[in-house]
Amino acid sequence: MPVALLNRVVSQVLQKPVCGCPTAIVPIRFLAISPRQVPSDANFHSVPFSNREHPRVLITGGLGQLGVGLAKLLRKQFGKDNVILSDIRKPPDHVYYSGPFIYSDILDYKNLREIVVNNRITWLIHYSALLSAIGEANVPLARDVNITGLHNVLDIAAEHSLRLFVPSTIGAFGPSSPRNPTPDLCIQRPRTMYGVSKVHAELIGEYYHYRYGLDFRCLRYPGIISADSQPGGGTTDYAVQIFHDAIKSGKFQCNLKPNTRLPMMYIDDCLRATLEIMEAPADSLSMRTYNINAMSFTPEELAQEVVKHVPELQVTYNVDTVRQAIADSWPMNFDDSNARKDWGWKHDYDLPELVTTMFNFHNSESRIAHAS
Repeated sequence: MPVALLNRVVSQVLQKPVCGCPTAIVPIRFLAISPRQVPSDANFHSVPFSNREHPRVLITGGLGQLGVGLAKLLRKQFGKDNVILSDIRKPPDHVYYSGPFIYSDILDYKNLREIVVNNRITWLIHYSALLSAIGEANVPLARDVNITGLHNVLDIAAEHSLRLFVPSTIGAFGPSSPRNPTPDLCIQRPRTMYGVSKVHAELIGEYYHYRYGLDFRCLRYPGIISADSQPGGGTTDYAVQIFHDAIKSGKFQCNLKPNTRLPMMYIDDCLRATLEIMEAPADSLSMRTYNINAMSFTPEELAQEVVKHVPELQVTYNVDTVRQAIADSWPMNFDDSNARKDWGWKHDYDLPELVTTMFNFHNSESRIAHAS
């Protein structure tokens, strides 16, 4: 088709209103029908999982604790070659050789789109984000990664009919939200760039679902505790640091007040919940964003449980005012009754089992290190 004729066809398509009323022409980034032009009654929901081949999964920001853990779980479920980890950092050897890895910068729209097309991606798990405390230290970067990067992912997912998962967080709530418990739907006025970006993700993901039929799914994670990761700059990371310090030095200094109650979850429960929401039939979901929860505790309660395993542990408190202000604006407990009702969510780990599991892992690692 001649270029001039092609341009006239595209122009006519863009100017044709969906509702019969005048509309402005919106610039688009690629020569195709933009998701912004898709009729509101379009249906891009994936066919039922049992009726098609295994999904082809791309995980962005995949070198964090959740990305690596989820890749391991998904590869066991769907096969190693069907799950691609991506990040902008060099992966450690054990990650690189465990399955497909590819460099991907979510701010590079063209590169990300090529990855999706070339690898026939059907599920996109979008973990790329700057966490709460780090985001406050570099707000412009957090805005770029957490919001601009999300826009790239949304447009690509809509264009290629992907099933998209974007995690949210307890940080999506603020001091005016009900805190104990916090329901799925309530006032959200976060006071961090991380929290603001996650509220934005929830709302624009829901908008893309209803406007363009994008199969968008989201879980609000509580604080996630993992045995095989280092603290990464989050407000709830004290709950990971205490185990490292208890074993290495027998001394732990907490940067939150002893009575700061926050919802928490062991990583195995978090990863399983993510897989379950992705596999859930679309017609079982009454909303696009769900709270999930397992337990809720304070630093003092966690320390009391840890002392049962390390009686000589000395705990002191040196409050970080930035992290404390963030924690004081977050929920104390999540109401996750809708997730339990709609798609059968149920946690496995409570506080005593969490602590026992963490020490079993670290003691095992210590024995391996000594043997080496």
